[in-house]
Amino acid sequence: MKSPKRRRATVALLTAAALLASTPVSAAPPADAPGAPGTGAAWTTGGKEGFGTATNAASKVWFTLGQGINHEIYYPTVDVANVQDLQYVVSDGAGFTQLERDHTTKQLMLTDPRSLSYRQVNTATNGRYRITKTHTADPARSTVLIQTRFEVLSGGPLQLYALYNPSLNNSGMGDTGATSGGQLVASDGPVSTALAASTGFVKATSGYSGTASDGYVDLSGDHVLGTQYDSASTPGNLVQLGQIPVGTDTTFTLAIGFGGDRGAASANASASLTSGFGAADTAYRSGWSGYLSSLAAVPRSITGADLTTQYNVALMTLKAHEDKTYSGANVASLTNPWGEAKDANGTGDCGYHAVWSRDLYQVSTAQIAAGDSAAAHRSVDYLFTVQQRPDGSFPQNTRLDGTNCWTSLQMDEVAFPIVLAWQLGRSDAGMWAKVKKSADFLVAHGPSTPQERWEENGGYSPSTIAAEIAGLICAADIAERNGDTTAAARYRETADRWQAQVSAWTFTTSGPLGDGRYFHRIDGNGNPNDGQNVFLQNGGGNHDERAIIDAGFLDLVRLGVKPAADPDVAASLSEVDSTLKVNTPNGPMWYRYNHDGYGETASGGPYTGAGVGRLWPLLTGERGEYELANGRPATTHLAAMAASANPGFLIPEQVWDRQSAGGFTFGEGTGSATPLAWSMAQFVRLAHSIDASAPVETPSVVKQRYSAACSAVSAKFTVNAATSWGQNIFVVGDRPELGAWDPANAVPMGAADYPLWTANVTLPKGAAFQYKYIRKEGGAVTWESGANRAGTASSGCTMALSDTWRP
Repeated sequence: MKSPKRRRATVALLTAAALLASTPVSAAPPADAPGAPGTGAAWTTGGKEGFGTATNAASKVWFTLGQGINHEIYYPTVDVANVQDLQYVVSDGAGFTQLERDHTTKQLMLTDPRSLSYRQVNTATNGRYRITKTHTADPARSTVLIQTRFEVLSGGPLQLYALYNPSLNNSGMGDTGATSGGQLVASDGPVSTALAASTGFVKATSGYSGTASDGYVDLSGDHVLGTQYDSASTPGNLVQLGQIPVGTDTTFTLAIGFGGDRGAASANASASLTSGFGAADTAYRSGWSGYLSSLAAVPRSITGADLTTQYNVALMTLKAHEDKTYSGANVASLTNPWGEAKDANGTGDCGYHAVWSRDLYQVSTAQIAAGDSAAAHRSVDYLFTVQQRPDGSFPQNTRLDGTNCWTSLQMDEVAFPIVLAWQLGRSDAGMWAKVKKSADFLVAHGPSTPQERWEENGGYSPSTIAAEIAGLICAADIAERNGDTTAAARYRETADRWQAQVSAWTFTTSGPLGDGRYFHRIDGNGNPNDGQNVFLQNGGGNHDERAIIDAGFLDLVRLGVKPAADPDVAASLSEVDSTLKVNTPNGPMWYRYNHDGYGETASGGPYTGAGVGRLWPLLTGERGEYELANGRPATTHLAAMAASANPGFLIPEQVWDRQSAGGFTFGEGTGSATPLAWSMAQFVRLAHSIDASAPVETPSVVKQRYSAACSAVSAKFTVNAATSWGQNIFVVGDRPELGAWDPANAVPMGAADYPLWTANVTLPKGAAFQYKYIRKEGGAVTWESGANRAGTASSGCTMALSDTWRP
């Protein structure tokens, strides 16, 4: 049952076999189901419409909703999925058997603007029935409760069944199940579940997906559940079916209890049913309302635009993605993008329920802005205690316990935890010891990165370099507070050099787009004009690196590494907008980069390794922050992000990028990941930035160094020159600050890192200059050979020149 498409294909083929294999219902049903292990398993779409969890730690369950039904449920941690889906089946006992997911029109609504409380209303397309479901998680225990109203609209009586597809412990193929004490129980290793109804079950059976023992296969054959199996003891793709007694208008509660064994799961389900849906739901809602009340006031940009519910859901989403065992660990999303095409046979695919330090930084900065610094403190502790490696690096992402999920290295993910620690004022000796390891790693291994933020290609990336520079400047400040002036000087010198060179590494002047002058996405060797080939790692093909652009260079401004009006940044906007921008019905949105292959196929099929990259709402928020940095409004960007949300107020990772087709709506979510915590965080942060008239996450210590108004540029000259005893190196040039070509007034250079000689010279901003190096020994002067060297004082406050003596 784990793959809906496989199920529909197998039902017709197996109906005859099921009828032949069935036996009349008896008081003593067959003890054990045949057909193990059943058909292969998959997950569900990443496009969730609603989700929820209690705010307290006693309830360790997270539910997700989509397609009018229940999708994955996570327990005991937010990275362990245990359910493919749970839905109702309706039959008239003679002429039809219908899956709730496939045969109804659907409506989803948030029932409380201050709680993750959702209701699904599914009305049969044949007009025969309506199913109304209200969802909650019991705050007192690990149980999901579904209050259900089943109405027969015409032509009764009808039969109602709960069809449950456990995929326990992150796998769809290792489950066993049974009927026990009137409940359907299942287990796989350390995870067990119990499905119970407040009415009890009239019939119950456990079997293997797509085989004759599958209750849905049996029911679909003649619309009557015949043979029932009271156990399925061989591990496999388990499916369970329970008939609920209903009349023309029946309200009852379904409970899915979880525990470390079947007894504990059953006890949780029973206790929740005994306490009742109303009590659990009241406590659940109170928990969320109390959390929102503990935060800072809702920004004026939100209240003035009537977006308070969207804002509150965004904040609740961020909190809900934090685990309750591993404090501070927030997964990127409670989804597996295009999960319906993902193998769930125990392959260990983490989906997006893993922790990325970059995503956690985005979430934490939003929480700081919203008044939940305590959550950000928990996250920085998690990052430096659980995720940080002994060499100071951070992995691409991890499971909650810190073990690798995907296995690459992204240098911005090494830098962002440092920036977060600085933003929280974490400069104590213990934190400094950890920050130092990461800062030293950046110095030793940057600025080039094995992968940039889109996780597919390596090289010199403007967005990664921006994070690295910000990380080093923040580390330098923490170092200085701990008395390590040597480390502080090393970090600042490295950051200054990279800041001065970032355009030289990544700003092409010979590109095929626009006027040919812009930052491109990634450069393999730091030469942005050599036309090196880039192979996109998501099916996007091979391209000249100069032909691939993204808007990641905006991080240079948002993180304070470049001034808001930096000419290279401004020069790149027209190419970004003409190549990546789409005006959707919901407002302007942007692609990650051109030639992106990470998205549905051209025909709308799920991404399985190649596709068409779609639009990302979070990029609309990033552009809004850039506009604010330049003193321009960003309310349009905030509104566009809000408009991209679904009826459950969840902002997606990607939205459909063209006229509506294949079940997708132009400007609304796809099957990638909804909600994406990063998208929700960007919405919150943009709102606070609008109120502040500037990006609130910009580290002031970085901005003061590079982006604050400065009338002069500190130019650091470095030359590699071997000398004999008594010889010294000087720099001389055409400007008064460089001696006006007079060797007597040349600027002396120091050789602390011999054979590198260095000197700092303050030059007027924007000034062009020529220079050479000379060697003095006694009264003798030797000029290096070759033509004059040339430079222009950068638009920032610092620049670096690195040369080799020409004999």
